[in-house]
Amino acid sequence: MINSQEIKIGTCIRLDGKIWTCIDFQHRKPGKGNTVMITKLKNVSDGRVLERTFQIGFKLEDVRVERRPYQYLYEDATGCIFMNQETFEQIPLPKSAVTGGDFMKEGDVVEVVTDTSDGSVLLAEMPVKTVLRITHSEPGIKGNTATNATKPATLETGVEVRVPLFVNEGELIQVDTRDGSYLNRVSE
Repeated sequence: MINSQEIKIGTCIRLDGKIWTCIDFQHRKPGKGNTVMITKLKNVSDGRVLERTFQIGFKLEDVRVERRPYQYLYEDATGCIFMNQETFEQIPLPKSAVTGGDFMKEGDVVEVVTDTSDGSVLLAEMPVKTVLRITHSEPGIKGNTATNATKPATLETGVEVRVPLFVNEGELIQVDTRDGSYLNRVSE
């Protein structure tokens, strides 16, 4: 059991018979009354997001998890196939269980979270930043730089992101896997 004020991003708890992971939290002290913990929880089985408020000191059932690096190999009918970096064991996971899965390419190393009590795989998380190549992008129009103008660009994984006008097709860029935002260009 853990207290509600111990919840951090990535903490897994059991609530209403289901396993939830914390994706955002905030301590709030209202003018009157006790301090509360406002959490945003994601259901690991179906991906639903729920906002829950707990009083400070509220006891929650925590789920002991283990995080291990797995390499993404390929995708087939069973889902995405990952290989444990230490034991070389391969496991399938649905793409919906991978946080930032749209930006995942073959060979990427993700962190797979498993429940230590029964060994079941809960979810997988991409690193926050990843480097991808632009496969298609229209050339920037000269003179359109008065403001922070952006244009659509298709990445090697097939996902479309917004990039500045000076970024061209074939270049490597760094992308934030949480929201798909452009971070910067990467030299080869």
